Amino acid sequence: MVDGAYDLVIIGAGPGGYVAALRAAELGMRVACVDKEALGGTCLNVGCIPSKALLESSERYHQIAEGLEDHGIVAGTLQLDLAAMMARKSRIVQGMTQGIAGLFKKHKVEFISGSGSVPEAGVVQVDGKGGSQRLPTERILLATGSASAELPSVPFDGEYVISSTEALELKRVPDRLVVIGAGAIGLELGSVWNRLGSEVLVVEFMESIIPGSDPEISGLLERILKKQGLTFKLGTSAQEVEVRNGEVRLTIASKDGSDKWVAPCDCVLVAVGRRPMSASAGITALGVEVDERGFVVVDEHYQTSVPGVFAIGDLIPGPMLAHKAEVEGVAAVELMAGRAGHVNYGAVPNVIYTDPEVASVGMTEELAIAAGHEVKVGKYQFRANARAHCMDSTDGIVKIVADRETDRVLGMHILGPQASHLIAEGVLAMEFAGSSEDIARTIHAHPSLSEVIKEAAWTIQD
Repeated sequence: MVDGAYDLVIIGAGPGGYVAALRAAELGMRVACVDKEALGGTCLNVGCIPSKALLESSERYHQIAEGLEDHGIVAGTLQLDLAAMMARKSRIVQGMTQGIAGLFKKHKVEFISGSGSVPEAGVVQVDGKGGSQRLPTERILLATGSASAELPSVPFDGEYVISSTEALELKRVPDRLVVIGAGAIGLELGSVWNRLGSEVLVVEFMESIIPGSDPEISGLLERILKKQGLTFKLGTSAQEVEVRNGEVRLTIASKDGSDKWVAPCDCVLVAVGRRPMSASAGITALGVEVDERGFVVVDEHYQTSVPGVFAIGDLIPGPMLAHKAEVEGVAAVELMAGRAGHVNYGAVPNVIYTDPEVASVGMTEELAIAAGHEVKVGKYQFRANARAHCMDSTDGIVKIVADRETDRVLGMHILGPQASHLIAEGVLAMEFAGSSEDIARTIHAHPSLSEVIKEAAWTIQD
């Protein structure tokens, strides 16, 4: 039993949970953060960070394999040490985890290892290796995140049918890999193993990759990834999987079922999205309202249907993004403290870390028109940018969508090198209700990739 009561106990130490804990401590609250896994949650341990480490390593391997003679760099015999690559990834994760632990210590946030549940309002029970304890608290913040969604027709077995977690820990490069799902996770991990030598087939139920994104960007990325070696079967679904003598046979069918194929491979990566972990922590038994998709229902202060119990991140509706969880965690605890916490959901960026990267914020042209805007669109190609040529990264485009009457920026969409960094300019413009002319008249360093954004904005001006 822990003596005394907490002002706030957070269940979940992922990006939403640990950032909320630190902000709450800064606001003077006595805070405990509970998690049965390591600090950092899915994002740090088996998601965002390890996948980016492998993307970076695999891209460097691929660059050398393709040859750098044009740069005057001639390499000898190239070898892949997959174990060393995985070890580097693990060191990065460990270092980041230790960094969070250091921040907790500095801010006097108590981390309690174990499985957290809510037997009653005002109490969090923690079941860990050392037994059970009950934590009395004024408020509870649920930040338990999400888990990989499973296909009933292709269930996980952890060896032949795997989730993103196992795809980050493969001991050898598969000769043939089938990826189900052409969203961020599928394309990123498909790119990693394709660069390292796998024959990669991507199966997607929708008629285009990265469904819901700007159609022009989606189509261009598909053509680029095909050149890199990925194969796509769009408008198809995975029907069943069979393992024979260590070989996986995945049956794929067209939407109407008229055509079927069998794709033999070493393993199948199911990357069809994630589901909220709303069944954890005993919150449904407590009476916390959950919608038909499993998301926790919250009010404008992130409070659930049970007073004193709050929820953020992947548990509640909206894009399942680490940075979205972070800003919700900050807003939630600021509101608890009587401050003006706020999240601008219209300015949440989304990134896919392929090569080139895809980044977007706000509405596509189609969504803006559907919302009643009369729009104007500016475009500019990376192939017209000097810095892109110096980097050998000329594929891609910037698109800016603005309201025709007010010139206010409604959305920005980037396919190109370092798009994950460049999109911040669009986010900031939208956060401050900026116009495309504001962007066009802002001085950008030369030569830089950011000039593509400036030039796209200039194409809108009359």
